[in-house]
Parts: sequence; C-alpha cells; structure tokens
Amino acid sequence: MLNRDIVIRVLREIPHPNQPGDIVSTGLIQEVAIDCGKVFVHLGMAPSVLCFQEKLKESIRIKLKTIPDVEDVVIQISHLAVRPATDRKEKTSIPSVRSVIAIASGKGGVGKTTVAVNLALALVKRGLKIGLLDGDIYGPNVPIMLGARSDQRIVMSENATLDPLEICGLKMISIGLLAASDEPIIWRGPLLHSAVRQFLEQVRWGELDVLVVDLPPGTGDVQLSLAQTVCLNGAVIVTTSQEVALADVRRAIAMFHKIDVPVLGIIENMSGDIFGQGGGEKLALESGIPFLAQIPLNREIRQGGDTGNPVIVTYPECVTAQNFMKTADALINRLDRTTVKSK
Repeated sequence: MLNRDIVIRVLREIPHPNQPGDIVSTGLIQEVAIDCGKVFVHLGMAPSVLCFQEKLKESIRIKLKTIPDVEDVVIQISHLAVRPATDRKEKTSIPSVRSVIAIASGKGGVGKTTVAVNLALALVKRGLKIGLLDGDIYGPNVPIMLGARSDQRIVMSENATLDPLEICGLKMISIGLLAASDEPIIWRGPLLHSAVRQFLEQVRWGELDVLVVDLPPGTGDVQLSLAQTVCLNGAVIVTTSQEVALADVRRAIAMFHKIDVPVLGIIENMSGDIFGQGGGEKLALESGIPFLAQIPLNREIRQGGDTGNPVIVTYPECVTAQNFMKTADALINRLDRTTVKSK
C-alpha cells in the first residue's frame, strides 16, 4: 500500500544537486503528502540550488512514478530567502534579552511544547530570568499547559506594546492570550511574520537571561521569519525515537544549518516502550550534535500538561523533573557563558 514512508525512502535515493547527501537528509524536502494515488512534494530551495530546480523536479517525478499505485506527482517549490552568516549583524536584537533560543521539531506530536514549558521553568528554578514566547500561532497551547485562566488576556497599550503574563516566575506571551480558545486562527505568511515580529519587538519583556521560543513543528514560515528577524543563539530539537519523527528532525537540523543557527542539542521525548528508545541519541551521534536528555513518558507529565500544572513545579523530585533540571544545566553550559550566568 502506498504510504509516506515508502515515498520518503525512494526520495532518499535522489542525491542533492550540489552538496553531499540526499534531498531528504539535506533538508530540501519540506513536506510529503499522499491523496488517492497523487503524491504531493514540497521543496524548500535556497538561492544556491534554484538553478537545479527543473532537473530536480524531473528526477523526483521519474523516481516516484516507479512506485506502484503512484498515479501523479505534484511538486511545489518555495524559494527560501536565506541570509548568509555575515548578515547576522543586520538582524534585530532585543536590548534587554541576553540570549534567544528556539525549541523546535520537524514533526508534530512529539511533545515539543511540553518540553519548552518545563525546560523554561527549569531555567527559572536555576535562578535565571526567563521569557517564553509561544510561536506556534496555529496551536497556541502554552497558556493551557501553564494553567492560565480563561479570563487572563493581554491587551495592547496606547504605545502599541504588550505586557507578558507571568506565571511561576516565567514571563509568557501567546496568541492564545489574544484570541478566544475556540476562535480559529487562519493566517498566512505575511501575517505570521507580523505576529512573530510583534511578539519579539513590542513585548515589554524586561531584563531576561533567556527568551525561549516554542516554534511550530516543521520548517515553514514562522521558523524562517524568526531566524530572519532576530539573532538566535541556538535551537534545541525535540524528537521521539520513532524513525518517522527522526526523518523530519533531520530536515529541521538541515534547515537551521542553512540559516546559520547552531543546534544546541537534541532531546528524545516520550522515551520508553511505546515510542521506543535510543533513536534520538543515535541521531545526535550521527549528526555530531550534543544529546541533552531522554525524557520518559509517564502519567505525571501528561497530567501536568492537561491540568496546567507542569511536572517541574508539581512533582519536582520525580525522575522526569530531574531530567529537565539536568537538561537546563546542559543548555546553560552550551550557551555563551558571557550571555547567560547562573545565579
């Protein structure tokens, strides 16, 4: 039966046109979808490979049509406006924020927001001044996981600034604090970019050691908008041990490399019997990226996310909470010692 794994496996046979590796592992493939025998492939191409796009499209069509049950192949190309490393000085810096890190994943459903919330609170417990920006515009779950009340909303002041909500010593901003919980958020590229820029530049964060940004899954508009708007000190990648998640993580790693953002480490979340174990650590070794932690799947962390009582606060002595504390320590060590100092 035709499925996404088969398509990805065949796409891995196509070499990247101007660098080592295949078009999947190097991050050219942004997304793959299947609908009734029709395969949709979304490519994200930097300026350096645009001259190869027609040849690459033809190679993809030929390869995919060798798969039984593939009736048609539709290829969409996004042109990535990637800035070189020398342009970092032109990006926005937030004067009161020492470091900005992104929590990212190539695939949804790996518990990225759970990790972002608990890791941010672990950094607070280490005595740092921390902000958390919920960059997942379409799925803003940070307010729920932090237990924000339904009447807690943020409004823009007369001078067009926003004050973050503070919970458990953590300053937080989210589109979920601006829109009703049942209101759909149907925004496209320009509005996404505007929202990200507003949250970065018009929020009165005050003095922060680290601003943690919870990105949506994938390698799309919000990630590129963030990287092209502000100087990121690094990204942390969250994955499960499943191969379907690891394949998407490889694309996320390649994306951050392309946009000159260092990957500070990989976290294997929901580690255990159900989702397997060790895949994230193996990928870290293969990629030469630090492996930060294995976070097990347990009842406490699930209940904490559902009830707005994060495990790091509610069960600080449990193994999961201690893993988050160790991860926070490892992350502090990875960040520039001149910008983040433990109190």
